[in-house]
Parts: sequence; structure tokens; C-alpha cells
Amino acid sequence: MTNERLRDALLSRGLTPDELAERIAVDPKTVERWITKGRTPYAKSRHKIAAILQESESYLWPDALSEAKASEVSNSEIVKVYAHRNSVPADLWDKLLAQATTYVDMLVYVGMFMTEKPGLLELLRGKAEAGARIRLLFGDRDAPAVIQRSTDEGIGPHTISAKIDHALAYFRKLDGVPSIEIRTHGTVLYNSIFRFDDEMIVNPHVYGKMAAHAPALHLRRLSAGDLFTTYADSFTSVWEHAQPHKWED
Repeated sequence: MTNERLRDALLSRGLTPDELAERIAVDPKTVERWITKGRTPYAKSRHKIAAILQESESYLWPDALSEAKASEVSNSEIVKVYAHRNSVPADLWDKLLAQATTYVDMLVYVGMFMTEKPGLLELLRGKAEAGARIRLLFGDRDAPAVIQRSTDEGIGPHTISAKIDHALAYFRKLDGVPSIEIRTHGTVLYNSIFRFDDEMIVNPHVYGKMAAHAPALHLRRLSAGDLFTTYADSFTSVWEHAQPHKWED
């Protein structure tokens, strides 16, 4: 059976089977068999391929790992759990931002606490100029989900909308910078997501609590794990349905 997931992942990354074979030091015919005949690579090759394609092993080869083993690996992706997002050390945010070279993704309604970091805009601009892809997702101030969230937090129906205005005004200086995109979304925000290459802070939302008072998970991607990929896929789903922000003069 053809491995369409592997074929699609290669196409998405702009890689040919021959190029993948060269990068992992195997015969090109071997890669062709993995694709056309659905053969499963040895574990060492699976790790390398998953890392290159930025996909989990369990996605590319669903039968390669038992459910118990996949669950065990996914648990290992959890570096630390914090009772509250505001308990995440400031130096951890700084470290994750500083080390990111390929991806910086942020999914929030507001994310105003990030603006407290000195030199954030200059740092993001520099990373984009060095080749990183930066995607920033803020809430649509007029979306029913945003208004409901503000009401649920007990701060009035339009408070979060006002905060979004302030956050977007801050990040406006990045508008038009190549490799930096800013969009707005109206989804029900179950989690705020902050991705820095293969590490991530996930802030699950809790009814009646401000995001800063809800828990936070520090995740680190493992090729055989599913947890990191689950949240990365969630970000992508919101991104694909979000709208580029239109700045008012």
C-alpha cells in the first residue's frame, strides 16, 4: 500500500525521494519502496525522516509504534507543567525566543504580556531577516467568541477587545516585514500556543480564569511523539482560517 502521508510530507517540504535518500544516506530505491510499497523504515531512519519533515513518526507510519509506546513517548514531550502561566520563568521565555531560528508562532487573543519583553520587536525582526518564519495570531476584536471570553472572565464584554487593539498597535511596527505575518481569528480559543522551533508553551484556558492564572505546559518535540504535533496542527488549523489583519490609517 502506498504511503501517501510520506509522499505528501515530502512534497510539502519541497523534497524529492532522491534528495531525502541523500540526506539520510540510504539508496534512493529504498525511499521509493517506503513510498510506493508502504515499507516501514528502521527506527533510526524513521527518527531522521520525521525530524527532516517536521512530522511525527506515528503520523508517517501509524503502525510502527504500539499505542502504549506512542503514549509513553508523548508523555516524554512534557518538559514541565506550571500551575499558572505567570509562573513560567521569564528567563525560559527569553531562552526559547533567543534560540529559535526557524519557527516562531503565537496564537492568542491578546498576548499582551509578551510586549513587556524589552526589544521584542527588534528580536523578531532580526530573526525574520535571518530566515525564520514568524506567524502571529490575535483575536478578532468583534468576534462573538472574543466577546464571550471577556464576559466569562468577568471583566465586561468589550475589555478583551480593547486589549486586542492595544496589542495590535504594539505589533504594527512589524507590518510588512518579510517572513512576518499577522492575522486575526474568531475561533473559540481553547489554548494559547507559543512555538519556538521544536519547543512550545501551551496555555490551556480555564472557564472563569484569566489566561495568566491558567496552567501552562512546556513541551519539547520528539519525532515519535504526538503531543507537540497535536498542538502544532491546532495552530495550523486556526491559521488557515484566519484573516490577514487590515490596519487602519
